[in-house]
Amino acid sequence: MPVPQSRRSFDGYRVRAVRKQLGLSQAEMARALAISVSYLSQIESGDRPITGNVLAALATHYPHDWSAIDPSETETLLSDVVDACSDPSVGDVVGDLSDIERVIRQHPLIARRLAALYATQRANLAQLRALDDQVGAEGSARRLPWEEVRDWFHAQQNYIDEIDRAAERIAAEFADGPALQQIEARLLDRFGVRVAPIAKGDSAIRAFDPAGVLHVDPSQPAESILFSVAYQLARLEFGDLVASIAARGSQTSVGRQLLGAGITNYAAGALLMPYLAFRQAARECRHDVDQLRLQFGTSFEQTCHRLSTLQRPGALGIPVFFCRVDMAGNITKRHSATRLEFARFGGACPLWVVHEAVAIPDRILVQLAETPDSVRYVSMAKGLVKPSNSYTRAPRRYAVALGCEERYASAFVYADGLRTDSSATPIGSSCRVCPRADCDQRAFPPAASDLHIDPDRRGRIPYELRTTP
Repeated sequence: MPVPQSRRSFDGYRVRAVRKQLGLSQAEMARALAISVSYLSQIESGDRPITGNVLAALATHYPHDWSAIDPSETETLLSDVVDACSDPSVGDVVGDLSDIERVIRQHPLIARRLAALYATQRANLAQLRALDDQVGAEGSARRLPWEEVRDWFHAQQNYIDEIDRAAERIAAEFADGPALQQIEARLLDRFGVRVAPIAKGDSAIRAFDPAGVLHVDPSQPAESILFSVAYQLARLEFGDLVASIAARGSQTSVGRQLLGAGITNYAAGALLMPYLAFRQAARECRHDVDQLRLQFGTSFEQTCHRLSTLQRPGALGIPVFFCRVDMAGNITKRHSATRLEFARFGGACPLWVVHEAVAIPDRILVQLAETPDSVRYVSMAKGLVKPSNSYTRAPRRYAVALGCEERYASAFVYADGLRTDSSATPIGSSCRVCPRADCDQRAFPPAASDLHIDPDRRGRIPYELRTTP
């Protein structure tokens, strides 16, 4: 379908919807779009058209929000081509938005081809990194069941529409009042299940008796007890649906069981944090995790995880990454809706702030970081401690991290403490796949490199890297 010669339109209501969703004043949006406040006001009221330059600026500054509201093929193409032209990893950035708009108008087939090639290049790079990391770490391309489950969630963009919408419908039926009481009442009324403390000496945190009793460890934090009860309700409400999805997602019995448990955990989170209400609350508080967890009665980790699932078509959240790292540096949970690629195996970059957070529990650390492709990210990390119910059992210590690309900093409260015009910490996915040749923290060389060792000269690492082209 050819692109219309005129890009002038009167879609001001869409501009106003984007601005209100992000909680921006007209002055703030006008400044970002490089237009006057009066011009923006006239656009929103329908008195002035949106020119190609303004449309390009909308696609650049608010790509997810603008494309979610206006799914027009032409405007989606504009956003995709802007992304391709602004990627610094493939050469000089094309900074003149009028040039990009002119290419789309005059050569739409070439523009579509450029967008498709860029998407293919990113997919191929991600696949190459994953294969290189896995073969280097294990010497085998065989996936274990939990790796299969992790990759399945990543392929779904960490969003399961059937489950999410079903959980949202049930949450809408709850009356006002504490969530725990609402869920316990539904368990009893619909399934004849009551909640009781777990037997003394039992090390489980949750145990379901098919006779109709859910035993829960009362020594857990309140939000953990709430999640355990929500998990049981999700298991009973969505058991058949979960089994059907798991059967399609894994070829092994163990994989299906693990996937079923993961999907049920997802459903429990969706019950406690219904999609649209949670997304709106996240926008209003600029993704302040502490405010959100208090509002929804969830833990810090559960809230961070839920933020990484806001990928519903037509109602996207800002794209974030989320991960959990243990004391040994192992990444035990990971998801990225951004261009940031996590190492599939082994630890994360030692320069990433999440490692410092593990050693400093209950304190939020922030960092401006830059990956080898020159994309900058605002990261937040917090060390957490899960207490045990006995002196003989050590508490679990780990950290969670949440972040977004720098261009979304205005919607991410943790960017307020950073100077985004300052230098960023250079990080990578992991040493095995990071191409940086001058990193003092490198643990071992990247796979795709030749080593040069000079017996008469030594730097901070005992070799020089000569990356294979």
